[in-house]
Amino acid sequence: QVQLVESGGGSVQPGGSLRLSCAASQDILTFYWMGWYRQAPGKQQELIARILTSGTTDYTDAVKGRFTISRDNAKNTLYLQMDNLKAEDAAVYSCGANGLYWGPGTQVTVSS
Repeated sequence: QVQLVESGGGSVQPGGSLRLSCAASQDILTFYWMGWYRQAPGKQQELIARILTSGTTDYTDAVKGRFTISRDNAKNTLYLQMDNLKAEDAAVYSCGANGLYWGPGTQVTVSS
């Protein structure tokens, strides 16, 4: 059973940065595409960034140019670097593997 655990969430002012991490229990990053999702209060969960096994990345328009997804296969860890955070980025952020497994999530709050 694949287990994913996120960390790195917290509270930051607008314009600030955070880096989220997602630790996987198994060596899956080279076999599954990995994604970062977020869910804001009252809204549906959305896939905001993903990285394919080839290393190709793509982003939803709302975060393009501000967020960067990356992975460290040796550490079985996925990352999301979030820069220039905005109030509308506040949400619970979760990582996912192959659209089959998800972590419990980590809260990101953006406020002044």
